[in-house]
Amino acid sequence: MSADHGGMATRVEAIEGLLAQKGLIDVGSVDRLIDHFTQDVGPLNGAKVIARAWVDAVYKKRLLEDGTKAVAEFGFGGPEGARLIAVENTSAVHNVVVCTLCSCYPWTVLGLPPGWYKSAGYRSRLVAQPRAVLREMGLEIPVEVLVRVWDSSAEARYFVLPMRPAGTEGMGEAELAELVTRDAMIGVAAIGEPA
Repeated sequence: MSADHGGMATRVEAIEGLLAQKGLIDVGSVDRLIDHFTQDVGPLNGAKVIARAWVDAVYKKRLLEDGTKAVAEFGFGGPEGARLIAVENTSAVHNVVVCTLCSCYPWTVLGLPPGWYKSAGYRSRLVAQPRAVLREMGLEIPVEVLVRVWDSSAEARYFVLPMRPAGTEGMGEAELAELVTRDAMIGVAAIGEPA
């Protein structure tokens, strides 16, 4: 799943510089847009949703029944969140999300998609070899746990409700949200016990 991110970053900077030089873009506007998706519409939104589901069984039920409406309760929505479906990890089932056709992704709750999510290797191999791909990404799923792969599309975008880690019983929503990662909401990582 590795890619030459350094080379890509250099190309992006060069293109951005040329476009700015020709007056076609404003670099400040681009920076604000990136900040918006990485900080305001990013994984922090999803982390709040997950933390609420961990502490509020009624909210969790709503989230699993209609992810779009439950997420909208936080004021999160938009075109990439028109139909959000939350899938729950349990001790018996591990869920992981991919978009095999392109890179459909629930920006509303996860922010910008990581480069590997859009890579041909991840998109093609995850469906055929989910355990191998997860292992390569550092997540070993026990053989007795069923792995379900969900294929996001323009019609429906999936995200994972990870299992609440042990040792978090006394934590509030804000503390729990700090534990949640984008990769856990995609299903390629687990959330460990707090230190």
